[in-house]
Amino acid sequence: MITFWFAILVLAWVLYFVLEGFDFGVGLLAPFLGRDEHERGAAIRTIGPFWDGNEVWLVAAIGVTFAAFPDWYAVLLSALYLPMVGILLLLAVRGAALEFRGKHDSPAWRRRCDRLLAGSSAGVVLLWGAQLGVFVHGLRIDADGVVIGNGLGRSLAPLLTPAAGLGALAALLGTVLLGATFLALRTTGPVRRRAVALARHGGNAGTVGLLLAGIATGSRLALVAAVLCLIAGMLARQGREGVAFAATALGVAGSVVAVFTAHGAVVLRSTLDPRWSLTREAAAASPSALKLITVAGVLILPGVLAYQAWSYWVFRRRVASERVPS
Repeated sequence: MITFWFAILVLAWVLYFVLEGFDFGVGLLAPFLGRDEHERGAAIRTIGPFWDGNEVWLVAAIGVTFAAFPDWYAVLLSALYLPMVGILLLLAVRGAALEFRGKHDSPAWRRRCDRLLAGSSAGVVLLWGAQLGVFVHGLRIDADGVVIGNGLGRSLAPLLTPAAGLGALAALLGTVLLGATFLALRTTGPVRRRAVALARHGGNAGTVGLLLAGIATGSRLALVAAVLCLIAGMLARQGREGVAFAATALGVAGSVVAVFTAHGAVVLRSTLDPRWSLTREAAAASPSALKLITVAGVLILPGVLAYQAWSYWVFRRRVASERVPS
């Protein structure tokens, strides 16, 4: 049961970072790939039907961590509460920018919403990337399973490590490539042409970032993800946007799996003493609790997957970024 729920947890995080990854990428790139209000609006409309549904996987990932691995949840949230609060606030800004962008018929209002969308998307990506770097590097966990430190330093110091910086950079590069390949797949006209060009260059940059991450963590999955990013950029240049997006998504998914399996059965490494690291078995809930949440998971998870697949099928057509005569 512990292995099963760890796999479900990793799946939820993979789906969140892949699906929200292209959301964040589009939000970040729309002001730059769209040269006027019409083009920026076309780029943002590609994620209009999906972005709030994609956030369900964040709720699922946090919920599974809390229910199946409560000790892991407690250590992470107590140690990284400020970055988590920052992410929640930025997600609120992002949601408001998306929802209120079309509520006022003013170009200046929409430009402000676009800037808020880009800034909040970039902030969320950088914070998540830094925290993924912390997951790999570890925390100052003592023999009692408590993270050492007081005040702001306890929550912010882990983000100032080289691993956190590398994670933030890799996350930003991966998000840009996801957003570019998604826009190349879902738009026509000038936005699509610019997205294809960016995907080609982003594939090269993402390859370098993931290679550095793979070398730093010793993860073969991260190295495979680097190869997939390189392939994605080449495919986008050839006009094979669907395959390019799929390759990018696989690269991001592989990187997330590499983070959560970097230390085998250890889910959170202690930088003070490896013997004090938190393992899956030590962090897991009781067998009776795992059985209970298994019933809920079997009933809910297939429905969520089916609904999301259906919504992507319904809104599968491209959005025109060129001006079409009426």
